[in-house]
Amino acid sequence: MHVVIVHNSKIPVLKYGGIERVIWYLGKVLTQRGHKVSFLVPKDSSCTFGNVIIYDPQKQFNEQIPSSADVVHFNMLPREKIDKPYIFTMHGNVNDNTALDINTVFVSQNHAARFGSSSYVYNGMDWDDYGKPDLNNERSRFHFLGDASWRIKNVKGAIQSILRTPNEELMVLGGNRLNFRMGFRYTPSKRIHFYGMVGGEKKLSLLNTSKGLVFPVRWHEPFGIAITESLYFGCPVFGTPYGSLPEIVQSDVGFLSTHANELANAIVNSTAYSRKRCYEYARDVFNAEKMTDAYLLKYEKVMNGETLNEKPPQLLKIQEEKFLPWFSS
Repeated sequence: MHVVIVHNSKIPVLKYGGIERVIWYLGKVLTQRGHKVSFLVPKDSSCTFGNVIIYDPQKQFNEQIPSSADVVHFNMLPREKIDKPYIFTMHGNVNDNTALDINTVFVSQNHAARFGSSSYVYNGMDWDDYGKPDLNNERSRFHFLGDASWRIKNVKGAIQSILRTPNEELMVLGGNRLNFRMGFRYTPSKRIHFYGMVGGEKKLSLLNTSKGLVFPVRWHEPFGIAITESLYFGCPVFGTPYGSLPEIVQSDVGFLSTHANELANAIVNSTAYSRKRCYEYARDVFNAEKMTDAYLLKYEKVMNGETLNEKPPQLLKIQEEKFLPWFSS
């Protein structure tokens, strides 16, 4: 069949860009299985295995979707009635009573449940692109992975947790030591190492030298690609019990707490977690093949005239606080 994948960011992604990476791998596996894939994406995009249609935000989607399409997979919310069978994957959060599309797919069970839905598909990576990790190498530092200027990612909490250990060090992948965007933040400790925005081979090599991911987010994380990428390299996860984390970070691959001191204690004892178990868990559960299998079932359902939800999903509880609780003492 002909699948059209729609997104408002160009592909391929060079550094960060979790959604772009997910749809690239989905399209790649669909093509390997004999389906035709077209990407409706912004100009300057390219693809080695699928057709690229340049997205024009001034036009209606129905004008841009080819007549040969069997199903359309939106990764941005369509604002018009779509003529073709379609689904919409919601990758982020909203915090209002907006009714979402009836064919919405979420990216974790928790993500779906918060909107009164049971329709979800885990993000999956093509781990062949990541190479085989060295699970027996010497590792000396932990890492934070994400946009450090985004306060909900709580790089401050990651730094606090590390500095409560006797001598552990942290690599901040996605931030700088001096940051004016966060209201002037300067981190003087030499135990904290900043690498800026990194991607590609540099990011992968750093993950393969890490003892674990420190990820004390202060929002309901919908999925967390940083989590599965880190697990793939044998890194246990030390984070907060919000959103999908209790679902994804099982007790044998990490530890969750809202307290910096408790995370610090777990970090000190990180060798209690098996690198091999972390790696195999990510490899076997969060891969592009399984993701594609799940999306094919969603495609089949809408192509048969069914909807993915009984009614349009809607947030069940609006979050009143700006940030979820985090205790630094």
